[in-house]
Amino acid sequence: MCLAIPGKIKSIEYQYNGLIRMARVAFGGIIKEASLDMVPHAKEGDYVLVHVGVAISIVDEEEAEKTFAYLREIGDLDDLVESSQIDRHAL
Repeated sequence: MCLAIPGKIKSIEYQYNGLIRMARVAFGGIIKEASLDMVPHAKEGDYVLVHVGVAISIVDEEEAEKTFAYLREIGDLDDLVESSQIDRHAL
């Protein structure tokens, strides 16, 4: 199943000679990069819905927190940590 996960934009930078706007996005302690091409008005501190490395919309913080609570409840947040190849204890 494919699903989009909400995360908070921690920082934004331009990559590939300034052509691509990328963000470092926090997903409950996990940091991943995501393209901001589909949400050009997104800014640092915003919550975005990310699907396969692309931010597809901006969401409010309350909605993001509800989603994280649900993912924790069903155990999918652990799957996200495992697939990220990040040591949970290093965070």
